[in-house]
Amino acid sequence: MGRIAAILTDWFEDSEYTEPVEAFEKAGHTVVTVGPEAGKTVTGKKSGTEVKIEKSAAEVSPEDFDALLIPGGFSPDKLRVDEKAVAFAKNFMEENKPVFAICHAPQLLITADVLRGRTLTGYTSIIQDIKNAGAEFVDREVVVDGNLVSSRNPGDLPSFIEACLKKLS
Repeated sequence: MGRIAAILTDWFEDSEYTEPVEAFEKAGHTVVTVGPEAGKTVTGKKSGTEVKIEKSAAEVSPEDFDALLIPGGFSPDKLRVDEKAVAFAKNFMEENKPVFAICHAPQLLITADVLRGRTLTGYTSIIQDIKNAGAEFVDREVVVDGNLVSSRNPGDLPSFIEACLKKLS
């Protein structure tokens, strides 16, 4: 089964991390948490879910994984200032490995400058950012464009998870 990196830091959207991870693990995949600092515990913004970061973005490579999960919330915006996190996400896109981006997750991909010519969805407040990055925004529960799977918000999680699992099979 696959090895999935989940990149996050403080103030991630709890359900956008916990629900996909639960589904991935139930399907037999391994999820490794990646963030700015290994060993640090990060906290979700709504439910206060605590997650320990297993690996820093500086010590991992896309070659170590089969896919990347980017939960939303404020986490993607906070990760944008971490050059290693940006490079990690950018490399997944450049290597055409599956990238699962929900809600505010495209912010990290916008900073990585990898959305030009792509079609995706995301949270309402970043529609213009997606367009400014040279991508086409589509208002749908889930959008699959090659290796990129995107959804708008926690309400889209069932469709998002289903599309991600299909991409992993």
